[in-house]
Amino acid sequence: MRHESWLPYGGSAKLELALVLLAVAAAVTILGIRLRRPIGLTRPSRPVVTALVATWIVAIPTFLVCFAIYAQQVHKMHPSGLHVGEPILPYTLAAAVVTFVVILIVSPDRSPTGVISAVIGAIAGPMVFELPFDLIVMTRTVPVHPDPALYRLIFFVPLFLIELTTLSFLTLCPNAKVARSTFFTFALMLVVFAGWALADGITFPNSAGARAFNVAAKFLAFGTVLTLFVPQRPRTKALLDPEAALAESHQTSV
Repeated sequence: MRHESWLPYGGSAKLELALVLLAVAAAVTILGIRLRRPIGLTRPSRPVVTALVATWIVAIPTFLVCFAIYAQQVHKMHPSGLHVGEPILPYTLAAAVVTFVVILIVSPDRSPTGVISAVIGAIAGPMVFELPFDLIVMTRTVPVHPDPALYRLIFFVPLFLIELTTLSFLTLCPNAKVARSTFFTFALMLVVFAGWALADGITFPNSAGARAFNVAAKFLAFGTVLTLFVPQRPRTKALLDPEAALAESHQTSV
């Protein structure tokens, strides 16, 4: 018998999780509503970029080593193994390819910088999903003895470093801008997480229902990244700043 990689939420815990996710989704939606116009991402200084890239490069092999240590200890506890595969991987790869192509098509930059931006968008997509998802399941992973807390740190600390540094690379994309749709799409992803929590407590995606929630949330994560690159239709001045537009109209009439 193979055991699941994490234990689902149950009882009142899954309701509490759903409520927290919905509250965060509501807050994100309000931020989106209050956003007047798309805003560009602030590019960090060269030393910060160097530090981020170095951290990312070091974090990947560190995670692989830590994962091997974690998996070896898990195997001692569960010789039959855990479900540690990725049944959603084909969907993730397909979404990454589509994201890469779409960013290339909509980007006005045909230089290597445009290609790099498309690559960053493609690898950032799954991280938009994984970061909140890992925070949700981190405390629900199967305890690894003799020190469950230590083994959770061994597994998740380098993983979080990879996720955060990968997302930070979006600031290096000159055409990336945060729009209202960015907030709305991310909020919708959190709503899907809330529905998944209520439905079965965020179970491992072996069943059709869990896979559907997982895939829907993953696609919305890639959609969130795409909103950073898809050009926004210009909004009228009245929509951007109604008071200024009214004042200008009054002056014209006088």
